[in-house]
Amino acid sequence: MRLLFSTRCARRWGVRAAPILLWAALSSLIAVEVAAGEYAERVAAIEVIKSAELAGVDAKWSTDLVSAAERQQSILDAIARPAEKTKPWHEYRQIFLTPRRTSEGVVFWDEHSLVLDAVSAVTGVPPEVIVAIIGVETFYGRITGSYRVIDALATLAFDYPRRSAFFTKELEAFLLLAWESGKDPLMLKGSYAGAMGYGQFMPSSYRAYATRFEGEGAPDIWDNPADAISSVGNYLLEHGWHADKDVVVSATVNDPDPGLFEGGLKPIHSVAQLVARGVMPSQSINSDAMATPIGLEVQDGMAYWLGLENFYVITRYNHSAMYAMAVWDLSQSIAKARKEKDL
Repeated sequence: MRLLFSTRCARRWGVRAAPILLWAALSSLIAVEVAAGEYAERVAAIEVIKSAELAGVDAKWSTDLVSAAERQQSILDAIARPAEKTKPWHEYRQIFLTPRRTSEGVVFWDEHSLVLDAVSAVTGVPPEVIVAIIGVETFYGRITGSYRVIDALATLAFDYPRRSAFFTKELEAFLLLAWESGKDPLMLKGSYAGAMGYGQFMPSSYRAYATRFEGEGAPDIWDNPADAISSVGNYLLEHGWHADKDVVVSATVNDPDPGLFEGGLKPIHSVAQLVARGVMPSQSINSDAMATPIGLEVQDGMAYWLGLENFYVITRYNHSAMYAMAVWDLSQSIAKARKEKDL
């Protein structure tokens, strides 16, 4: 068994011959003789294709792929109302903290326990955290998205001005991903934002952090749970996960300064400094540890926590305190249920 935690270029995947075969398959699917579609004619698309060409992707191949992209209004509608922005914490939490998501997390853990143990040993990330991320993202691979990735990324790159720069870069990364890995780009599906596979990796994250659990070739985060597990673990490791360190602790707040909770997700205060400002952890914790104060709306008011360095790492997966809290709560629920099952 080998854990491969370095896949930043296609050479390490050993698939340099794949683009020739993929070009033939793509050509047959989208009829290369057809004139370029509306997206491919846009100046921004031409620039993406040129950038991909400089990175080694055939320009005609990229043009044909972008030509096949179709604008999806439902994608624009969905991105305008993310749950993190429209729901209070107590409603958002109920989406993910359900008996079924917990019980099926136990099943997923049991089915892949050897892989989870191996990845955890290398990365230091507890199995329950990896399982919970996959559970929150895709219900353990059941709900991975129904949009063609090329449609999602092109729609958002060219018809969503507010985040056009971000999705244009992701579109370029997708062209590189498909060209290098040998994946059929018209068959790859994902979320409305173009996130893919069990762990919902964006194309740039796939190219930077996706890993094979064992063997050679491009990581398969779509159909291979072992690759998805190793990729999630590697992502958290590369973003600074500290093995055997706490993630978050509950807190009480005396006369809170509202501005204290508006400093962003990155820990910039020590626990001692936060205690001095009235944020009291509910358990003993190193006073020198860095933390960020978190206040979230519950049904009868506000609840408070101290998010530590590992909490911040989880927010690198999705830049939301509510998301990281949902992952953490689900991870603890799964770990508790699995332990009770084995008693």
